Amino acid sequence: MNRKYKHLFFDLDRTLWDFDTNNLKTFNNVYSTFRLNERGIPSLDSFLEIYHPINIVLWEKYRDHIIAKETLNFSRFYNTLCEFGIHDEQLAHDMGKYYLQISPLQTTLYPQTLETLHLLKRKYQLHIITNGFEEVQYIKIARAGLEPFFDKIITSERAGYNKPDNRIFEFALLETGAKASESIVIGDDPEADIAGARQAGMDQIWVKHPPVKETTERATYEVAQLKDILAVLLPGEDVKEWQ
Repeated sequence: MNRKYKHLFFDLDRTLWDFDTNNLKTFNNVYSTFRLNERGIPSLDSFLEIYHPINIVLWEKYRDHIIAKETLNFSRFYNTLCEFGIHDEQLAHDMGKYYLQISPLQTTLYPQTLETLHLLKRKYQLHIITNGFEEVQYIKIARAGLEPFFDKIITSERAGYNKPDNRIFEFALLETGAKASESIVIGDDPEADIAGARQAGMDQIWVKHPPVKETTERATYEVAQLKDILAVLLPGEDVKEWQ
């Protein structure tokens, strides 16, 4: 055990929960359920090519408290449909609602996530700190079998602040009774997780799942995959039987 730390704060999406794999499964379902090919959208790839940059911009506005989550969820679908000449508000509303219903039901985790958490749970208090919508993130955690490992789940919606705002990390410390000096944040995003945690006085482990964002940020520790955090947090312990 790395005796400096007592509390581990994990990001959820793209750190434990394989967002990209699960998201693609979700959109395949959305594309077929709403028969988007019959509406003039030739392929899922063509839809996603338009959707992704729109979604990124809207999430930035949501994180900056410029728009509400309802606006985000509606607009990312409506604005995408409009690019294909489909100005159908009801369709966008239905797609957004359906997306939020089925997305958290996906259960793909990164390799050896559960085994890694099982070993860490013996030595540390584990928590989640996530920017996702509260009702969606709780379903993801439960459906993927993550719930038993975590003492506290902190969402940006409940905290009132989004990562990298240091106030969400301060909220998490208050919620858990942890000190910044005895805590470490584990995440994939160099700005939201790494820079945000540093500003709050917390150490960081950057899990560099591909695609890795280009950045000048550096973390306290950097690893290529999730299971590699064991070398940092359980140094010298024999965990080779499943690696």
